[in-house]
Amino acid sequence: MFGFLKSGKRKPVVYPRPEHCISRKNIDPCALKVLYRLSELGYTAYLVGGGVRDLLLGREPKDFDVGTSASPIEVKKAFRNCFLIGRRFRLAHVRFCGKVIETATFRQNSQSVGEIIEHAAEGPLEDNTFGTPETDAYRRDFTVNGLFYDIKDFSVIDWVGGMKDLKKKIIRAIGDPEVRFQEDPVRMMRAIKFSSRLGFKIEKRTAAAMKKYHSCILTAAIPRVCEEVFRLFVYGHSEEAFRQMYEYGLLCDLIPELSAFIERDGGVNSKTFKYLAVLDGYERMMEEKGFDVSNGLRAAVLMTAMFRAERKDGSSRRIMQYMMETLKIPKATYFTAVTVMEAGKRLEQSPTKGKQQFIYNRSFLDALDYNRIVLRAEKRSEAKLNEWADLYDEKTASDEEESLQDEKGEKYEPQNEPRTSSAH
Repeated sequence: MFGFLKSGKRKPVVYPRPEHCISRKNIDPCALKVLYRLSELGYTAYLVGGGVRDLLLGREPKDFDVGTSASPIEVKKAFRNCFLIGRRFRLAHVRFCGKVIETATFRQNSQSVGEIIEHAAEGPLEDNTFGTPETDAYRRDFTVNGLFYDIKDFSVIDWVGGMKDLKKKIIRAIGDPEVRFQEDPVRMMRAIKFSSRLGFKIEKRTAAAMKKYHSCILTAAIPRVCEEVFRLFVYGHSEEAFRQMYEYGLLCDLIPELSAFIERDGGVNSKTFKYLAVLDGYERMMEEKGFDVSNGLRAAVLMTAMFRAERKDGSSRRIMQYMMETLKIPKATYFTAVTVMEAGKRLEQSPTKGKQQFIYNRSFLDALDYNRIVLRAEKRSEAKLNEWADLYDEKTASDEEESLQDEKGEKYEPQNEPRTSSAH
């Protein structure tokens, strides 16, 4: 797979500071502290992975990870605020007031491809041997994630052609994609995540391997697959992500009932993607306001078109059971999804006295958000929903006032959970 590394003749392309847009002012100060400290101690230390990619694209990275020649023990000695985690491959977490800079020693593949594929269901096992910057670059998944930023001379180091693919807006597997996807099938879902999030096209050989080996996703560890499914929602591009999941066959492997419904419902033009498109806009709006969207709400929206089309034949519990059976979604996610899907009829009517207690249900805000997404997707009036939102705001304000006026000194506990999304 990486036989060319044995020759020792391959050299990286180095882009000096004038040839790229990364500035230290856009790098987290905590990450800079780690990079400078390790460099001062004589170790090689690079900013690596998605942080470098996002900076080159003019985006604000979610995380800043460091790759280094220092061993985990040496990193721990360099930082009092460092904690080591992991068993197969130890990682150093350098903590700064709640923020973590993940620092990993350069790695290489230590197992044969056969061994890795044989144990794929246990998770990726290849990352347990220290290596060099070169081997570390080649063991990463896609070229755009294999770029390093050198704090010593502010250059970008490219062993894998990542800079060219960034400019071409291409997601390309490093090495032989057929081998890499059998090695770790979850990489196929990551390809879709990056493609949809960045608006990049998946390169031909990489795409062909995904279509050929999509069923290998069933050999991957279920918790990892479930986590990656919900990561497809995070950046507000789930419509495109799940359309690709359907087109590449991964959705048929993971939720075959939903894939079959989409096929009957117009394929790539299924109403499923209409609901997801509205969810995406809602996700972006909530992020701007500082609110979270729950996985229960996301799961409900994903299954909504199927639920509404087949409501006469089954309940939301049966529909959500499809995700529970194959993905083993958490019970809290399952029950939230079921609750919000069943709340539709109630919230389409004015909140009369006998029904007002629903605002104290822990899933009320998710139900409010869910029904707003459905109504917007179906271009229907939100007037009744706004009555519920106004009632919630009124009751919340009343509860807060009652708490302040409590003269007995007893702690007043409102029945509502902390707001996680906007009522309006």
